[in-house]
Amino acid sequence: MVDTRTFKFVGIGSLDSQEKIQKPTLSFIQNAWRRLKKNKLAFVALWFLALMLIFAIGSTVFVSKEEANTFNSDKVTTYRNLPPKLADHLPFWNGTIKYSGATRRVDVYREQEVPKKDKFILGTDNLGRSLAKRVIVGIRISLLIAVAATLIDLVIGVSYGLISGFIGGKTDTIMQRIIEVISSIPNLVIVTMLGLLLGNGITAIVISIAIVGWTAMARQVRNMTLSYKERDFILASRTLGESNLKIAFKHILPNISGIIIVQVMMTVPSAIMYEAVLSAINLGVKPPTASLGSLITDAQENLQYYPYQLVIPALALVFISLAFILLGDGLRDAFDPKLNVEE
Repeated sequence: MVDTRTFKFVGIGSLDSQEKIQKPTLSFIQNAWRRLKKNKLAFVALWFLALMLIFAIGSTVFVSKEEANTFNSDKVTTYRNLPPKLADHLPFWNGTIKYSGATRRVDVYREQEVPKKDKFILGTDNLGRSLAKRVIVGIRISLLIAVAATLIDLVIGVSYGLISGFIGGKTDTIMQRIIEVISSIPNLVIVTMLGLLLGNGITAIVISIAIVGWTAMARQVRNMTLSYKERDFILASRTLGESNLKIAFKHILPNISGIIIVQVMMTVPSAIMYEAVLSAINLGVKPPTASLGSLITDAQENLQYYPYQLVIPALALVFISLAFILLGDGLRDAFDPKLNVEE
């Protein structure tokens, strides 16, 4: 008896089918972006910071620094220390406040005879200035200082550390002694001297960061460069005749980019906190210009009666700092070549 059944071929029937199931070739940046998107917290932090940066830049059209700083001296008693208000029946945003020791909430807008058309979404300060406008200006200044600190770390710190570690020898010794001398100078002394020369403000803060803020990055990059420059793939590159400059920036730099990214992301909240501390001792941004640090400092004396004046800028500072930290952790994993293995 002849078996007339036909057999059906199971599996890959052509080269085209083989090509379709192969994983696409990704570049270093594409693979890093793919890995970053899988980290939900880091990706949310990236979008949050991007929107915050766009908002800070775009708000210059609608909220100027002068508008946030000025106030009408004749109407201070009417508009001072108003709580946040959006609608009359919205909890915590209805213009009422319960003072410390009081038994009921008070409608401050009615007591101070504020016109019904005037509402302040985040309230006002003790001079009647809109707290929302001042927080917007404060975020703008804090992000400006953060961007300046980041650029200084990347341009000066990374280049200095990479050159020092890769060249080594006497050059490395001299460059490290220079870092030790710079690091021994207290930041407070530098800011005070710059304040006497230039006056307190953003310029003095940025210059002080430019003088000493890059040393930690330079040391970190130098240590990692010393570790990587003796590895086999670097020796192979030298054998193939590649220049030292190309080896340093093409082979070593991508391998230490994860450490660099984390260090940069940690530098940003540190720079923002640095400005906040300087504002607390009157060495930060010059009044009446607002930064997040100066807003927190000014609100401390009224914390018992008007806690929203401190909580709002403090939350803005915390969210921005936390977003940079989460993004830094995500970028470290995304740019680490040792982790760039397809799952």
